[in-house]
Amino acid sequence: MDYKLQMGVVSHLEQMGSLDHSSMDDLDDECLYNPEMDARKAHSTDSIEQVSLSSSLPVGGRKTIRNGVYKSIKTVVFSNKLNLLMPFGPLAILVHKTTAHNGWVFFLSLLGITPLAERLGYATEQLAFFTGPTVGGLLNATFGNATELIISIYALKIGMIRVVQLSLLGSILSNMLLVLGCAFFCGGLVHHRKEQVFSKATAVVNSGLLLMAVMGLLFPAVLHSTHTERHDGKSELALSRFSSCIMLLAYAAYLVFQLKSQKDLYVPIDEEGSQNEEQSDDDDEAPEISKWESIIWLAIMTAWISILSDYLVDTIQGASEAWDVPIAFISVILLPIIGNAAEHASAIMFAMKDKLDISLGVAIGSSTQISMFGIPFCVVIGWMMGCKMDLNFQLFETATLFITVIVVAFFLQEGTSNYFKGLMLILCYLIVAASFFVHEDPLSTGESKRPKT
Repeated sequence: MDYKLQMGVVSHLEQMGSLDHSSMDDLDDECLYNPEMDARKAHSTDSIEQVSLSSSLPVGGRKTIRNGVYKSIKTVVFSNKLNLLMPFGPLAILVHKTTAHNGWVFFLSLLGITPLAERLGYATEQLAFFTGPTVGGLLNATFGNATELIISIYALKIGMIRVVQLSLLGSILSNMLLVLGCAFFCGGLVHHRKEQVFSKATAVVNSGLLLMAVMGLLFPAVLHSTHTERHDGKSELALSRFSSCIMLLAYAAYLVFQLKSQKDLYVPIDEEGSQNEEQSDDDDEAPEISKWESIIWLAIMTAWISILSDYLVDTIQGASEAWDVPIAFISVILLPIIGNAAEHASAIMFAMKDKLDISLGVAIGSSTQISMFGIPFCVVIGWMMGCKMDLNFQLFETATLFITVIVVAFFLQEGTSNYFKGLMLILCYLIVAASFFVHEDPLSTGESKRPKT
């Protein structure tokens, strides 16, 4: 009896399952042949076809590209008042082609390069949004010094070795005294109620590298001044080339240390609360142009700076004679101020935002890169070109650099800054500028072009 009852229940459940399956199939069939569903499907397929047809039209694609280019040009070129100086670049070329006034060509070239150097820094900052803070800081320092390196290479091509030496030296002095001083001063005025802090470890590493660069420049100068060369005229050059290779190796090791071991080098190390607050502020900031637009603008600005640098270098001697200003003053003071426009703006901006570690990385990092990479790189490039580019910057210039490094290292040892320290650094730069204005460099006037090897 129980067995029959169980069989009846099972058969009843099977019948219910078959009915459920058949009912579900009927419902599916009804849904498949529903006219409203047919109308919706037809409408959706028509809209998809319209979207695909409109997206495949070449006119719309060209219009989108045109709008993107217009927006990029508007953002980069017309968003800064300093870009009003850009027409002076073509004007310098026009004056050079039509007249022989080297002073005007030099002055107009300086004015034309100024906004380009600043826009170069802007494009680098935009690219830093996609690369991270550490690589972004290195890119900022690298492209910030691109103007000086381009001018140096053009000067090496025509044998103006002394201009190369003085312009690179002036870039180091400008970054360490003027740029860092303005950053400390402006940041201290904005945050006058507290003392701004930065990483002492970073400052110590950069100060050590700068002292190593001073060592590399000091020994060839002392060797030349004491007349103790074993091979007259050759030992100094050989020592300079060997020291340049060592300095390039040290800078490569520094980059590895910075990128691998010290990934948070450009991240402020304040209290945890303020650090998280700054990170949230960074998250709110967004790039204004895309990564590829940044790269394209970097290439355009670098090429245009290269063209104007050629005219700038060719007219230095004429501008010095026309204005009655020493070439040493033009090379050490005027050229670096124009070339450091990007670092100047970036360092002040970050200091006013209480991001002093980034300001220190831009200013002192640029000085470190010029001293440990730019100068040795020019020595090696001159070696390849057959120019006797060496590390003998003469005693006056080397002593100026040595005292500057000591003064800046003294100001950085506490890991704090205020507007008074910034003012002191700016005043020190004024003393350096006045010293080079009254300094007559015999190599700049009489030996601007050296014989090739």
